[in-house]
Amino acid sequence: MENENKTDIKEYAGRIQRLVDNFQSNIHEHLNEDYVKSTKWSDRLADNVASFVGSWKFINIFMVFLAMWVILNSLALTKVIHFDEPPFILLNLLLSFLAGFQAPIIMMSQNRQSARDKQEAIIDFAINYKAEQEIVDMQGHLHRLEADFAEFRKDVKEELSEIKKLLQG
Repeated sequence: MENENKTDIKEYAGRIQRLVDNFQSNIHEHLNEDYVKSTKWSDRLADNVASFVGSWKFINIFMVFLAMWVILNSLALTKVIHFDEPPFILLNLLLSFLAGFQAPIIMMSQNRQSARDKQEAIIDFAINYKAEQEIVDMQGHLHRLEADFAEFRKDVKEELSEIKKLLQG
């Protein structure tokens, strides 16, 4: 009997978890669809640029680019094609332009991501609030069951004591 109850509880918990997972995936799919519909191509471009610039791939490519720039403009072997002699003023200008354009693009992407995170947080709060309401409801049911069981035990004890009295008398 006890094993059956544990099995039933596990099955019920698994079913609830599947329902919650399904609900959350549907919400996230809906959010993704809304996001794609509501963003312009320039917004998606900013997101892609921010995603690439914030990756190790970009860092590695940029390190190689900077190393090649410095080597190409520093070695005596390549003196003929030096176009930016040390202290690399052209490279400094290029890096300043890159930073000047990268920062606003990344900020645009972060602002949109922040708005999306806020929307998801509101949905998560609603789900958590609903789950809390369900837990409170289940606790109420458990308390009522406990009270009923306590009353049942009291009735059984009274009846047992009456039966004992009848058997002794």
